[in-house]
Amino acid sequence: MVKAVRVHKVGGPEAMVYEDVDLPAPGPGEVRVRHRAIGLNFIDVYDRTGAYPAQAPFIPGSEASGDVTAVGDGVTEFRPGDRVAYVARLGGYAEERNVPAKVLVKMPEAISYETGAAMMLKGLTAQYLLRRTYRVQPGDTILIHAAAGGVGLIASQWGAHLGATVIGTVGSADKAELAKANGCHHAILYREEDFVARVAEITGGKKCHVVYDGIGKATFPGSLDCLRPLGMFVSFGSASGPIDAFNIGILAQKGSLFATRPTLFTYAAERPDLLAMCEDLFAVIASGAVKIPVSQTFALKDAADAHRALEGRETTGATILIP
Repeated sequence: MVKAVRVHKVGGPEAMVYEDVDLPAPGPGEVRVRHRAIGLNFIDVYDRTGAYPAQAPFIPGSEASGDVTAVGDGVTEFRPGDRVAYVARLGGYAEERNVPAKVLVKMPEAISYETGAAMMLKGLTAQYLLRRTYRVQPGDTILIHAAAGGVGLIASQWGAHLGATVIGTVGSADKAELAKANGCHHAILYREEDFVARVAEITGGKKCHVVYDGIGKATFPGSLDCLRPLGMFVSFGSASGPIDAFNIGILAQKGSLFATRPTLFTYAAERPDLLAMCEDLFAVIASGAVKIPVSQTFALKDAADAHRALEGRETTGATILIP
């Protein structure tokens, strides 16, 4: 038996129940991991509320770090005692779990468990957004919505490191200061300012090469109006609700724009791609160019409180759960 947080019926934060669950020995191709830290992400909210349907009962959580305690048949890459981290759909809110070896990566000694749990989903998301979906180049101007959030703080630092001018939208003056301290050259208070007009003003009317939008409904179609001709709209989340269906002709009207809705799990589906992405992420963190701010820590048993804080926009940077 191990302690875990399970959802028996989707709903609000109170739908998560801290209880004992059975954990069998790892099966073929699986690795048993004792969690040291667990990452909190908006995808966990989507799962808990049923926005992303999962078969109940289920354990939320998509990223964590810890130590290998046992390996199943056929596993040769890992052994007990290895420090590891992973991104995998569901199962993370637990003291221990069995993880497919194909999604697990060894974690450098220089990276703490807390950083490891906070960086995998959000850091790898920033990696594919800035290095693969639209490959940011020196001199580019990029707009990052929710720049003081978990992905936003990482992407802002990384974008600045790559030589881009980084514009971020944030919800408060405190968050503006945080964003500026983490790579944003300009921070727009979206509750007080028209972010489309401010982007045009900041860029002298030239607008942006790419917009990274994890907000969704509240920032669309305004995000399209922040793009220069042939710009790229990257919708990678929907914190304010999903974007409604729209006439694709709007992309022509606003400058022959590109639009995409990528996911990390597609980009990291093949193990060689996952390992290359992790190598890139670990290197930029080890260099000090990107730091992973862990701003909030909750006990695993208090996961409901952590969700309330996340949904209430009360968090900045990364939040982790400690078993």
